[in-house]
Amino acid sequence: MDYKKAGVDIEAGYRSVELMKKYVKETTRPEVLGGLGGFSGAFSLAGIKNMENPTLVSGTDGVGTKIKLAFLMDKHDTVGIDCVAMCVNDIACAGGEPLFFLDYIACGKNYPEKIATIVKGVAEGCKQAGAALIGGETAEHPGLMPEDEYDLAGFAVGVVDEKDLITGQSIKPGDVLVGIASSGVHSNGFSLVRKIFDMTKESLNTYYDELGKTLGEALIEPTRIYVKALKSVKDAGIVVKGCSHITGGGFYENIPRMLPDGITAVVEKNSYPIPPIFELMRKKGELEEKMMYNTYNMGLGMILALDPADADQAVAAIEKAGDKAYIVGKAQAGEEGVILC
Repeated sequence: MDYKKAGVDIEAGYRSVELMKKYVKETTRPEVLGGLGGFSGAFSLAGIKNMENPTLVSGTDGVGTKIKLAFLMDKHDTVGIDCVAMCVNDIACAGGEPLFFLDYIACGKNYPEKIATIVKGVAEGCKQAGAALIGGETAEHPGLMPEDEYDLAGFAVGVVDEKDLITGQSIKPGDVLVGIASSGVHSNGFSLVRKIFDMTKESLNTYYDELGKTLGEALIEPTRIYVKALKSVKDAGIVVKGCSHITGGGFYENIPRMLPDGITAVVEKNSYPIPPIFELMRKKGELEEKMMYNTYNMGLGMILALDPADADQAVAAIEKAGDKAYIVGKAQAGEEGVILC
């Protein structure tokens, strides 16, 4: 008896690391110290010395049951983007710049090429966010997980000068809400998605005219990363008063998280285009509208609260960064959290 016969292939682990090194290298930043394979990742903080009060901000998350879609489609190169996005978007939401990221992959059996493909997606997400991938862990769990399955989670650290933290406390009646378009369902609510549609290869390969692609392609579209959009707004000299990352819980749970007491957010549903995947989901699942807005991003992955005088300039800055933005509502006095009209 040996470790390999028990289900853990150490040699496969070594090969996974070798295969992923080229992707990790593409994410490096000048602050990264040392290479991949050490017991920890080292990152110099010399570059933040000029901040008045440098403050670390962090985020950790996974991909959720969207990962089941990757299994069914045998497509593993985008879920890493989702994992990074879920972490770095939270950091950007606080006004922070993501510095580095670490991933954790648990698998039933280590297939080096598959692991490297997953990490390729993680590296792509890090490049989009400007963060360095400085380490991670691949754990083989025979007997705990099926051999052809895995789970993926990650952790990111960023920095912001304390005076630039986005807290929402300065939001007042009359402030404008600007929404940034999502790329689709992102990485939330897939337990419901998997009840709405048959999760079979035939179903996922079905082409829908209204989507312009197959169902599987629409659903697996990776989560949009908003780091560059928020940086573009900041570089334009605009103060973001509040920021909400629209993840699990949709509008009703996430928008109130950025609001101070006594302020209600009013969102105009017809102020921006809702991606067709959501209407297809609503019809197929016979879902109530409130359920949709309480579960999904409905086409807006992030919502900012701004002074009215800055709204048009903020939209222009966001679109300069490659995203699409809309003026979607306003803040008003009230205690209702969110009003959709």
